[in-house]
Amino acid sequence: MQKDCIYLDNNATTKVDPEVVEAMLPYLTDYYGNPSSMHTFGGQVKKAVNKAHEQIAALLGADASEIIFTSGGTEGDNAAIRAALLAQPDKRHIITTQVEHPAVLTLCKQLENQGYSVTYLSVNHAGQLDLNELEAALTGNTALVSIMYANNETGVVFPIEQIGLRVKESGALFHVDAVQAVGKIPMNMKTSTIDMLTMSGHKIHAPKGIGALYVRRGVRFRPMLIGGGQQRGRRAGTENIPGVVALGKAAELELLHLEEATARERKLRDRLEQTIIATIPDCQVNGHSTQRLPNTTNIGFKYIEGEAILLHLNKHGICASSGSACSSGSLEPSHVLRAMGLPYTILHGSIRFSLCRYTTDAEIDTVLAVMPGIIEHLRALSPFKNDEASWLQQRDGEMGQWRDGEKNKSLVAN
Repeated sequence: MQKDCIYLDNNATTKVDPEVVEAMLPYLTDYYGNPSSMHTFGGQVKKAVNKAHEQIAALLGADASEIIFTSGGTEGDNAAIRAALLAQPDKRHIITTQVEHPAVLTLCKQLENQGYSVTYLSVNHAGQLDLNELEAALTGNTALVSIMYANNETGVVFPIEQIGLRVKESGALFHVDAVQAVGKIPMNMKTSTIDMLTMSGHKIHAPKGIGALYVRRGVRFRPMLIGGGQQRGRRAGTENIPGVVALGKAAELELLHLEEATARERKLRDRLEQTIIATIPDCQVNGHSTQRLPNTTNIGFKYIEGEAILLHLNKHGICASSGSACSSGSLEPSHVLRAMGLPYTILHGSIRFSLCRYTTDAEIDTVLAVMPGIIEHLRALSPFKNDEASWLQQRDGEMGQWRDGEKNKSLVAN
């Protein structure tokens, strides 16, 4: 199995921090008691769970009692959306965006089949929302607004608190998928408009299979998983104790490294991005120039396929992505880049580099050394050399029609 590589796919998943591994190992071996047990052996595990609550609450600026452990981002999103709807059975309207993670979009599509109307807010070419469109969509029938903090493919950050103020005025609940933002953007739920917030462990150097959902005190919450009374009846099932301990430790480390790591990642990301744009013709950064996560860049290379770029990078031991890991394997172009209305050749030739606190200058140097040759080689094989080909113009026309259709569907839902 391959162990050594230049790993620039941290929005898909991250390396587990050695300190996190050290913290969780005793709960896989020695401390296997059930935290709900009455005996001392289980009680000491309960103390570890309580400590993890405190560590996560500190990262989010929340109270420990407002944290529910989940299996990850998808469960957190599903639990939050379903809880909001169950708590407000008389309201049948949801607002989200066209660029959400499949964990939200797929559920919303299913809810449409169950009688709910859903407004999918559009984004502009920079991946940004129009707050006027949000205001126009909010009605007294709106139960929930679910919007991601930062996009997983482009890193574009949405103005969450400006959105939240408008949502609060309407009386709806506000859920935020912050899976990509936690650990990269300082958060303080005590002063926030957010009612519920989803985070995932494996995006912040904890293992896969553990996450957390923040639920503001006083927000009515109906559990998705029912059974025993674990987690004060808000999520049934014996807790994943090694995962819980790992998530707590990872949260502690994210808070410790947040300022220094994000500044360093931004510097490395900017050097990578700016050098590629300066040395390789016919490419562009997808997404807003400044309102982005510090670790993420999504770059479109005209006239070639993103998957071909990734295969050539892989030969050099470099890991990147053409979009969401949860949509990999699909032949469809990214729904995020399509929603942004990008040209067909950019849409198909885009790749994402996502850095972390382990990324080094030497790794960025290696990527910059191989990229020009890879792009030159692939373009020499490509039948397209410019935007004039009628076949490309026809594809761009079809993309424009698709985007207009999506916008019209949202207007009908509203």
